[in-house]
Amino acid sequence: MKTYPIGLGFAPEGHKQFEGDGRTPEGSYLIGRRNPKSLFHFSIGISADIAFAEALGRPPGNDIFIHGDPRPGADPMDVRDWTAGCISVSDRQIEEFYAMVRKGTPIDIYA
Repeated sequence: MKTYPIGLGFAPEGHKQFEGDGRTPEGSYLIGRRNPKSLFHFSIGISADIAFAEALGRPPGNDIFIHGDPRPGADPMDVRDWTAGCISVSDRQIEEFYAMVRKGTPIDIYA
């Protein structure tokens, strides 16, 4: 177990409930996927509160990632607000984290 300082999106407080709620996930989640070829220096997808969003008839916001900086040469239009709903860490930290976690790993995120 390890703790990392994080950078958060524009509305970081509260539990991520559905796509477009402007919140960065906070609480207990699971690692859902790993992406070594993202627009960022590695990215790791985390689960959303699917049941809550579905109960409201809203999409859950399934592109929630922990990631490093944008890759050199990435199209700025694709990454212009790269922390919107995501969690950023340094490139060194995402490399370490990426090496430690697999799909299904529990993760706690708190601002």
